[in-house]
Amino acid sequence: MRPPVLAGIDGSEHAAAAADWAAREATLRGVSLRLLHASPRVPGTVVPGPTLDRLHHLGVQLLQRTLADLADRHPNLPVEGTHADDAPAEALLTAARGAGLLVVGTRGTGGFEGLAVGSVAMRAAAAASCAVVLVPHRPGTFANGAPSARSTGQVVLGFDAHRPVGEVADFAFSAAEARAARLRVVQAWAFPAESVSSRNLVVTEEDRATWEDQEVLGLSDALRAWQEKYARVAVGTDLMLLHPAEALLTASQSADLLVMGRRTEPGAAEGRLGPVTHAVLHHTRCPAAVVPHAG
Repeated sequence: MRPPVLAGIDGSEHAAAAADWAAREATLRGVSLRLLHASPRVPGTVVPGPTLDRLHHLGVQLLQRTLADLADRHPNLPVEGTHADDAPAEALLTAARGAGLLVVGTRGTGGFEGLAVGSVAMRAAAAASCAVVLVPHRPGTFANGAPSARSTGQVVLGFDAHRPVGEVADFAFSAAEARAARLRVVQAWAFPAESVSSRNLVVTEEDRATWEDQEVLGLSDALRAWQEKYARVAVGTDLMLLHPAEALLTASQSADLLVMGRRTEPGAAEGRLGPVTHAVLHHTRCPAAVVPHAG
């Protein structure tokens, strides 16, 4: 049995957008959807029993409403809900060990106005054992009380031909194939450091063309195995003479999904996000997948 898609909910519009995205993703994958709500007990505080019961009851009600809403819009999708007394990040990370994908909103009910990505979403993206998709909620995403899916038919993959990562490429190609979408592979590049210095500020067109041709050939060679494996996926490549974060944000402005990698540290109790992934998550306007890999 294939592992389910897991989505965290907390009553916020961001979480509702994430749950809807997760339902559509589970349908594409042909797997079940599991919803998780967490309402932790705060250590060191004395909360009356009736209050704890009330908080638990409100969490159960939220789960039931969300389950009923998703069942109406996705009648053939198996959906279940669970409630946890742990802190949201811990509850999600624990549940994610049995999931094929974790989906969270970029923000929850906490935080402050103007915060791009909340602490729970960032920790999930940095430490989950499975791939994590952060779903932003944009004004206008909801119409008549129901989320609206506006597909652009494009998946964007952040790629480095010099250090290709199989897990990340497989995730992106598979996502494009499931959506019958075009895959846009983006690689940022820079002039060779040894060829550009403070004493040599001029780059000729001939040198630039030579370096770019080398990058194009390297990218084509690095992608060949995945293009053969996913022959039905239409692939386009973009070499951008930009900082990697800027290149990904530019390319993903009209994408359905942006896919990036996160290197896992052997033996580390907690993962961490690289500076490029961290910057992109704070500014992207499309759902962004962070795929852990050991490379």
